Amino acid sequence: MDVLGVFLILLAVGFFAGSYTEKKHLQDLHDREYRTRQIKLVNIGAKTRLKEVDRSKLFVGSVVISSDYFKTFVAGWMNFFGGRISVFESLVERGRREAILRMKEDAMQWGARQVVNVRLETAELGGNNGNGVVSIEVIAYGTGVQ
Repeated sequence: MDVLGVFLILLAVGFFAGSYTEKKHLQDLHDREYRTRQIKLVNIGAKTRLKEVDRSKLFVGSVVISSDYFKTFVAGWMNFFGGRISVFESLVERGRREAILRMKEDAMQWGARQVVNVRLETAELGGNNGNGVVSIEVIAYGTGVQ
């Protein structure tokens, strides 16, 4: 009975703390995206010449975001039945947006007008321990130009 109580408490804490943290992070992302909206992200061909470029520099933004206990539990059940794991979609979205923002903020401090050829890479951390996805790492990189 004690084990069931601890399990239910962990689920409740995971749900409420995870929801609060996610909501707060999404609001922070929204505010920061608004402040960095003047930096354009452009994808062009590898050999395309850019007009009026004085300097360029590689910028990288990376983030590791962990899953809460509730999401990990729900994803385990959804994995059992198959189909879309929607509880992890917000985790990936937050990671992608945060990595891009960190890259854009660094480019802004350097004085970049735009960042070209932005690429994203993701990695799963702790996924082979039998507990499902514990956290993900997202890396965004691109070339800032002045």
